[in-house]
Amino acid sequence: MMTAATSIRTAIIPDRVTIARGEGGDALDLKAICIFAATGFFLGEDTYYANERALQPATDHELDHHGRVRSAKPYWRWHHTPRDLTLAQATEEFAAVFERITREQTANAQVILPLSGGLDSRTQAVALRGSRNVQTYSYGFADSFDETGYGQRIADRLGFEFRRFEISAGYLWRVIDELARLNGCYADFTHPRQMAVIDELKPLGDLFFLGHWGDVLFDDMGVESNLSIRDQASVVVGKIVKKGGVELASTLWQAWGLEGSFEAFLRDRVTALLQAIDIADANARIRAFKSLYWAPRWTTANLVTFSSRRPIALPYYHDAMCKLVCTFPERLLAKRQIQIEYIKRYAPQVARVAWQTYDPLDLYSYKRYFTARMLPYRALRKLAETVRRRWTGTTLVTRNWELQFLGRENEEQLRAHLFEQRDFGALVPRSLVDRFYAKFCEEDRVKYAHPVSMLLTLSMFARTRRDRSISLV
Repeated sequence: MMTAATSIRTAIIPDRVTIARGEGGDALDLKAICIFAATGFFLGEDTYYANERALQPATDHELDHHGRVRSAKPYWRWHHTPRDLTLAQATEEFAAVFERITREQTANAQVILPLSGGLDSRTQAVALRGSRNVQTYSYGFADSFDETGYGQRIADRLGFEFRRFEISAGYLWRVIDELARLNGCYADFTHPRQMAVIDELKPLGDLFFLGHWGDVLFDDMGVESNLSIRDQASVVVGKIVKKGGVELASTLWQAWGLEGSFEAFLRDRVTALLQAIDIADANARIRAFKSLYWAPRWTTANLVTFSSRRPIALPYYHDAMCKLVCTFPERLLAKRQIQIEYIKRYAPQVARVAWQTYDPLDLYSYKRYFTARMLPYRALRKLAETVRRRWTGTTLVTRNWELQFLGRENEEQLRAHLFEQRDFGALVPRSLVDRFYAKFCEEDRVKYAHPVSMLLTLSMFARTRRDRSISLV
């Protein structure tokens, strides 16, 4: 407990979430938990408890000596003030700001850089060009295609050291207790796959240089600029809700006897949050919504898996990057143009490494992927996978949950966590857990993997919070 009043300024996109105490007892916020079950993250100020609030981004908070918020005043707001720029001008401005941030964040550090076949980490690698203090790595799933080749080629062309790691099946069960402690059960446990090799990554350097959120800031949201608020809410709900999530949340809603419908509650909540963002352009408003509510409560939730071992730096989270994006026209942010142009201009050899999404095409040729010339290649690749699957009787592992939930040993662990946790039964009815686990096993694993993952998360929450008085009132 705090012994004196405290001032806290939160970043525009915080790399950690600060929870403050509120008034009242320890009653669970069941409506907030339903949103968590549907989406995988808590929305806005929500936490598990009605008397605990998450401090909001870009805000100056005054907390009293009990740790309760006495006042909260935003010091900056997302806006859309586009300037009349060419792509070349925007790229030059991006390069200046991004490389300055990179220099400041990585000064005197042995950098640990995750490299993938996408654009965000590739852009970071280009900003680090010429440095001798960079160790790169990539990892792939066991029994899957080799994702690490892209990172290897990027590292080779920039002269960086590179390490490959494999994420093995069933690793979750040896780290789940630590994960629950680290993220407080504010995110599910199937996504932070870096936890499988985190102790092997730690010796590679003394700073993780992470590329989270670049794909949101430097792309459009795929909607018309004049889309109505009602339709924007539909788009946002469609983006944040996971497969099977609404079904799980609605079932919990009914089991807990909450009034009205979950779907109406979620839509009204999202609509109100969107309306509070003073931006006319629909793409910019949805980007701001995601940066205000999705990044801090979803993306940030598992950054602690990195920071538990080494300090972290996130150039796309930087206040200066957020402020710069607000001044770029949507026509230049769309389709990742600025990052692509930056890589081509400052490291053309890196631009010629295949872009994983459009493999085998690179940043100079990727637009041809959907042309008639590429149809035979895409058809042959699909045919090869079909033949391989039928010949071997197996499919490639492409999703995180497949490594943790499938196979006899995984199933035994999953069942134990779902059905043998005494505290969990006081929170979620056993019949509900039975129903969704059966749907996962017998009906549609892809659709019901998220509900099962969220039930596992709630099970761990119930266990780790057993020392606290829990009221369902």
